[in-house]
Amino acid sequence: MSQTLSHHLVPVPGGRIHVAEQGAGPLVLLLHGFPESWYSWRHQLPALAAAGFRAAAIDVRGYGRSSKPADVSAYGMLAHVADNVAVVEALGERSAVIVGHDWGATIAANTALLRPGVFRAVGLLSVPYAARGPHRPTDAFAAMGGHEEFYASYFQAPGRAEAEIEPDVRGWLAGFYAALSADTMGTGVPYFVSEGGRLRDRFPQGVLPSWLSEADLDMYAGEFERTGFTGALGRYRNMDRDWADLAAWDGAPITQPALFAGGRLDATMTWIAGAIAAFPETMPGLTATHLLDGCGHWVQQERPEEVNRLLTGWLRSITPRGRTLG
Repeated sequence: MSQTLSHHLVPVPGGRIHVAEQGAGPLVLLLHGFPESWYSWRHQLPALAAAGFRAAAIDVRGYGRSSKPADVSAYGMLAHVADNVAVVEALGERSAVIVGHDWGATIAANTALLRPGVFRAVGLLSVPYAARGPHRPTDAFAAMGGHEEFYASYFQAPGRAEAEIEPDVRGWLAGFYAALSADTMGTGVPYFVSEGGRLRDRFPQGVLPSWLSEADLDMYAGEFERTGFTGALGRYRNMDRDWADLAAWDGAPITQPALFAGGRLDATMTWIAGAIAAFPETMPGLTATHLLDGCGHWVQQERPEEVNRLLTGWLRSITPRGRTLG
């Protein structure tokens, strides 16, 4: 593989996955979160390639050029794990390091948990691995927020969030990205919806975060204008199914070498602090935890140089001797 970025489709059990890849060497599979695409890794692909790795960023199923099944159940965690294994095989590899951001971090963690023979290490950005809880997720969501509705509950009913987002995809995305970025987040909490209101009611208006250019926003908006949001929201609509499907792994730790990095100003940190504190039990192979000062939720885009340095240093430290690093 050359140092030039290339795009192609690979077959998976549920259809196809779009892969953007660059570089040669040990494979690093990169998974984006909501609402993003392979493009979220645009700063990491050339950096990892230059460091001697084969970096492959996918459009997770439901996004971009990847398959978008109509059945909501097609977006369960087990399907995403199967996609990741199939991508590694389709790229002619036997193993990979998997790195994810946001929902991609949760998918990466469960992929490493379920298929340790394929994924030799896992990197998590913004969202830590959290062991399966005792309560069905939708029941837990319903108990949050008091008289307001937690965003994950708001996303549950098919068509409801789509009706808010799809009439103005570009504007909604701009507001959502700004609401979780360190330099534009303001004082509102964008994770709760007032009765009869919309999620976007608390988004900053008329401002873009410094990491997001007009061209970047055009890229994201163009993808979602074409695909709609139903596939992307399918991940939220499978959380109870995942809770049941993953019961056999209840309490199981991820034992591979692991890295976690998040932004100190990420509002998500307010309810995941317990998961970070539990790392000694849930991820005993953790080799590094980094909380980036002055950084929000979109860590690899807000702080690309720092994240590139952290990722390449960690990858080099866990790469077996004898693997080509360029």
